[in-house]
Amino acid sequence: MADPAPPEKPSDSSAHAPASRQTAPASLPSASHSESWLTRNGRHFFSLRRETPLWQSVVFGLLCIGLAFGTWWFITRGTGEERILSPASLSSPAETFSTFHSLWFDRELTRNVLASLQRVVLGFALAVAVGVPIGVLCGCFSWAHAFFAPVTIFGRNIPVAAVIPLTFSLFGIGEWQKVMFIFIATVAFVIADTAGAVAEVGSEYIDTAYTLGAKRRQIILKVLVPLAMPSVFNSLRVLFGLAFGYIMLAELIKFGGEAGGLGDIINTSQRRGPKEHILLVLMIIPVVALAIDRFLFWVQRELFPHRYGGYGILNQLVRTILHGWEDLKSLVIAPKPVAEFSSPAEAAAARLSRPRDKS
Repeated sequence: MADPAPPEKPSDSSAHAPASRQTAPASLPSASHSESWLTRNGRHFFSLRRETPLWQSVVFGLLCIGLAFGTWWFITRGTGEERILSPASLSSPAETFSTFHSLWFDRELTRNVLASLQRVVLGFALAVAVGVPIGVLCGCFSWAHAFFAPVTIFGRNIPVAAVIPLTFSLFGIGEWQKVMFIFIATVAFVIADTAGAVAEVGSEYIDTAYTLGAKRRQIILKVLVPLAMPSVFNSLRVLFGLAFGYIMLAELIKFGGEAGGLGDIINTSQRRGPKEHILLVLMIIPVVALAIDRFLFWVQRELFPHRYGGYGILNQLVRTILHGWEDLKSLVIAPKPVAEFSSPAEAAAARLSRPRDKS
């Protein structure tokens, strides 16, 4: 039996290889590790729909504001002919903020802000009171949607500035004209968004309610409307910002000694000056709108914690009020006993409409 061949020895060339050739591969892992770290963080930074931490959102928002003010300062730096934009075209940040004292005291900024808010709130509240019930009707019945389709299409596509002469001829030039202008400018959007939210409720909820013996009115009030309300409220919060943006058009004319509002300050400053007040008001309007939007978002979270998070404080309050109303109604109007119902479906519908046990 032949002896096994001895293992081959490494050649002298490989044994006596230069140190540089032996140590060179050791530096490659660090470079590849650096590249992988950059690639990994780049992919994480540009990943689609990644949840951004709060501190990053604040930092990026402040960077955007700083970039805007830095650009504003850069194009208005210097004096006279040294500027990229002349003082007649755009004032510098220092010149603009130096006139804030006169805007606050001489032009009664607080009174005008409250006057504009009152008009927007009244006009938008009227649009909600009219538009939400019509939107629910359109979302429940196709014939209602077809009937109000011309109204929504006309209201959402017509330039709102073209409505101003019509409101002057119909409602005069007083407070009522400003409120109705906000109403006309927003009611079509309220109807369309409410109808879309109701129509998006799944048909399985309707089928389940019918199986339990619920009637049409009960399905609308106890199934479709509660399920659509989170989307409806979110849409109303966004539309309120749209209504606040129409304030300059609504306050085009000042009547008598009434507060002209923020729109009147802009119009008067454009004609008579100082033009710095226009820039200040244009910065004040988004700040006020943002504060209102954050308050409405808090209300939205507390009303619908299952959709938007929150502690559900207002949700519990509303549920307590509704349960109390149902209990009070049951004391005034005694429910019929089960034996008096003509069919099991009617009895099931009655059980569905009764208030649940609070425990």
